Formats: sequence, C-alpha cells, structure tokens
Amino acid sequence: MSRRLTTAAAAGLTLGALAACSASLEPGTNEGDVLHLALNQTESHPSYIALDAWGEYMEEQTDGRWSIDVYPNETLGAQAEAMQLVSDGSVEMAIVSGPQLENLNRDFIALNLPTTFDDIDHQMRVVHDPAIVGDLYASLEETNNFTVLGGFTQGARSVYTTFGPVETPEDLAGQKLRVQESELNVAMAQALGASATPMAYGELYTGLQSGVVDAAENNEVSYASQRHFEVAPHWSYTNHLVGLDYLIINTDMLASMTAEDRAVLDEGWELARAEHVDLWLQATEDAVATAEAGGATFHEVDDQVFFDALEPLADRFLTTDDQWAIYDAARAASTESAG
Repeated sequence: MSRRLTTAAAAGLTLGALAACSASLEPGTNEGDVLHLALNQTESHPSYIALDAWGEYMEEQTDGRWSIDVYPNETLGAQAEAMQLVSDGSVEMAIVSGPQLENLNRDFIALNLPTTFDDIDHQMRVVHDPAIVGDLYASLEETNNFTVLGGFTQGARSVYTTFGPVETPEDLAGQKLRVQESELNVAMAQALGASATPMAYGELYTGLQSGVVDAAENNEVSYASQRHFEVAPHWSYTNHLVGLDYLIINTDMLASMTAEDRAVLDEGWELARAEHVDLWLQATEDAVATAEAGGATFHEVDDQVFFDALEPLADRFLTTDDQWAIYDAARAASTESAG
C-alpha cells in the first residue's frame, strides 16, 4: 500500500489522533515516530513531490522507524492554523510562507524584502547558511515551540500586464498592479511605479479581464496554472522578488530524536530541498511553454532598473540592528559569489 494518504483519508483523521501517534518526547530518546506535515499545495506541486521523497528517504534509512506523512491541499488547515498546530504539537511539521513567520518575529522581514536575493541560487545559499540564519531560525523555539529547518523557493516574481511590456517603472505609472495585502507589498508596488491594488488571488483573473487591475506579479508557475496569460499576455522579467517558504518543525519533537536519527533527518532534508529546486526549474520551464502556447509573450528587460527602484525599501522596513545584520549578510553572500 502506498504511504501517501489521500485528501479524503487525511480529512478523516482528527488532530487528536495525530497527536496520539507521537512517542516519548524526552530529549534524545525517541527512536521512531510518524511526522505529519501540513502543506497548502497539491500532490502535483514540486513541494509535495520533494517532501514525499524525503519521507521515503527517512523510512529507508531508519528501517521504517521514522516516516513523514505529507497532508496536501490545506487538509490540516491554512498556513496560520498549521503553524499553531506545529506549535502545540498536534502536527509535527508544516510549510509556511515568509510573512507568516514575520508576524511572529519581525526579523524575518530581512529575508522577505524584494532586494534581499538576486536569484534562486543566491537565496538557497543564504537560507541554509547557519552563520546567517542560525539564530533567526531558533528564535521562535522558546515562544512558539517550533524550529525553522530551512526553506523552499517560490521562484522569482515578475510583472505581467494586459497592455504591453514593462521595461522601466515609468511604464507602470497610472497602472493598477494587484498585490498581496500587506504594507510591504503595497510599498513594493508603489516603488515599481504602479498604483497598488490589494486583491484576493482567486479574484485576479476576472480583475484582469474586467480592467479592475491592469497588471499583477507572480512566478511563472502560478501565471500558467491559473491561466492568467489569457487575460494578461505580456510577461516582463522584472525579477523583483524571490519568494520563500519555510519548513518548521515542533521543537520538542526535533529534540527528542537521537543524534543518529537527527542526522538522517537533516541529510534527507538537504536532498529534498535540492530536488525541489530542480523540480521548480522544470515546472517553470513547462509553465513558460504552456503560457506561450496560449498566446503569452515573455519580454526580457533590464531588471537592475527595478532593483534600484526597490532598494530604498530596506531603509524603510528594516528598523533594528539585528534585521540589518541579516540583510547585509544575505547581500554580502551575493557579492562573494560574484567575486
């Protein structure tokens, strides 16, 4: 029988039953358990595929003592709810977006700014470098009882429009750009030259179609999967933000693992995040082909122009020495790689 659980089966499990599966959480003594992982993506998404493979690796390397059951499609709740479930131990792990953690510790904003990362490679180096993120990832252990293990990329986000290519911020002047509802996203749209228009993602297709908004920004995978190219056929590679999801794990569960099993967990996670990047790049390539076949045009533009327009946001949103230290270390990682 497949280890993967269907959505229907997952929905039939109560959180109490999930929690009841856990063995002793005495530090360093737990030699086997089922780790339940909450995810808001589908079974075909790169995140699910990579996480499911991680679970198989855990089973193989521990002779079945440890396993990971991935619950996709928000079966265990939306991200904010899943984060709370990991905190109280009802669920052991979850994938959550950067703003979710920023709500608990403002220092995470240093990794959420548009100008933090140049590209996916730069992002992955930074978010898995303990010298840069070690203290940040442990910062919620005492207050929220979960540890951040690392991140999955959401890919580079660019602007797509109903009216034509966007080569400079001036091309967005007077145009209504849909953004996610947050102070940072509104400021980002304004810095890009547009009129910020917060809107629910599910309303975006009709918003573009009807002219309520003139443009939006996202990654290619979302652009193609939601068929936004049908109503906004001009994609401009502004590459203004590289999005990030985090993997969190209940701190007590993590501490309960033996040193040997923790090493297996970490090895499997490294394989999973590397596989996720490969899967993401392939999904991006497939998405571009789908959109082009549907009539989209992809425009190469000078993304440095947009970086320069967005750079002042750091002065506005980074308000402590700790935040600046994380941001500066992240930017320095890019400089070192270029050198």
